[in-house]
Amino acid sequence: MSTLNRKVANKPVQHPERILQFGGGNFLRAFCDWMFHVLNQETDFSSSVIVVKPTERGDYVELREQDGLFNVALDGIREGELHSEVTLVESVSRVIQPYKQWDEYLKSAEQPGIRFVVSNTTEAGIKFNAEDKLEDQPAKEFPAKLTQWLYHRYQFFNGAADKGLILLPVELIEDNGDALRKTILEYAAAWNLDTDFATWIKESNYFCSTLVDRIVSGYPKNRAEAIQTDLGVEDKLLVAGEWYHSWVIKAPAEAKAELPFDKTDLNVQFVEELGPYREMKVRVLNGAHTSLVPVGYLAGIRTVIESMRNETVVNHIDTVLTEEVKPTLVDFSSEEIDAFSKAVTDRFKNPTLQHFLIDIALNSTSKFKARLQPAFLDYYKANGSFAKRIAFSLACLIRFYKGEFGGEAINVRDDQEVLDFFKAEWSKVDGGKQDLEALVTNVLTSETVFAGAMNAVEGLPAYLVAQIKSIDSIGVIESLKQL
Repeated sequence: MSTLNRKVANKPVQHPERILQFGGGNFLRAFCDWMFHVLNQETDFSSSVIVVKPTERGDYVELREQDGLFNVALDGIREGELHSEVTLVESVSRVIQPYKQWDEYLKSAEQPGIRFVVSNTTEAGIKFNAEDKLEDQPAKEFPAKLTQWLYHRYQFFNGAADKGLILLPVELIEDNGDALRKTILEYAAAWNLDTDFATWIKESNYFCSTLVDRIVSGYPKNRAEAIQTDLGVEDKLLVAGEWYHSWVIKAPAEAKAELPFDKTDLNVQFVEELGPYREMKVRVLNGAHTSLVPVGYLAGIRTVIESMRNETVVNHIDTVLTEEVKPTLVDFSSEEIDAFSKAVTDRFKNPTLQHFLIDIALNSTSKFKARLQPAFLDYYKANGSFAKRIAFSLACLIRFYKGEFGGEAINVRDDQEVLDFFKAEWSKVDGGKQDLEALVTNVLTSETVFAGAMNAVEGLPAYLVAQIKSIDSIGVIESLKQL
């Protein structure tokens, strides 16, 4: 079987290079590059991607060998049925490793047609490093490399306003576009670059903050052979993910006009503020995960898909979302929230994604504090009573952090301070030095766990104690049924 490349596939590069992309990992290829491919296929976008290796190690060898080609296998529940498709993505034209191809990297800044910059350099990627220098070939941090590239472009085109860029970072940090702009200006000041360059950065470039969502699981080992047999070629970069995708972009009208997503069925939204969309994602999608994990695990379930096959657990999650989280999302219509909630549960039902609850359980206390606690407190403030289902998930979470259930050890993973706290508290209960009521009170008031924010919720401690006792007595499923 031949290895995929442009000669084998008879797919020459058809579109001019207009996108500079920092990173070539699974997510960018199965999300941004896949979307750019769709734009090329369905609109007049006509853009190819130059992939830049943002770190010194590695060279995207396989992406080079395959001439930028790769297949994306997507699966998901749509209208109640499993939908699957495999797409040959043709949008990547070439790879540049700036540590080995410094001149070529700077030369790309001289291409007049480059208009977009995309990046995914991890949450720690957008930061300032005082050790980076303008004369480095290249500088270490991604924003420093980008500043070098932008300054070269600025100089080459004599500060021409129309040679600015539309920048679309997808790093998972809040207001990523603003953070990138701020960091580039920090480098401009530290390197004593022309003041007019800083003005050009501010006035001729659009730094668009974004919010992305798609589960990309990577190379599908268990079905790669079957997919490649159907394709008739070996694809070392075959990447699998879910069909669901969302890209929310905070951008001015000028930037939106150059990205014709509205001419496709892609789930891309241009908005004035990201905050409400981030809140809905955190409370609905992430909150559903966090409310599910300890409940499902203590019920003897080990994966998300197994959980979604249990009617009692599904009813619990649906109730959390529709009756307890939904009323706290005041920036959206009922229809918008229902549609997003249905998309979330459909994603959980995707049989091709094997998500283990124990993996999702990592740092569950901080996740509860960020995802469910705000909705819980908003619900209490609005109703004068607390959300019973979220509270039940909290009871399961406290019991989960004992580190064992039903005679089996639980590999709880969290900050050591949190683990030490729960170990000490549960040891006191087991040793008869304190009762369960004291443990629950200590959890709710602890700065280590929930920062004491829920301590003032009337009736909550007694409810948690009762549910923990019920879980130990009759199990999670029967306790849920009694709710």
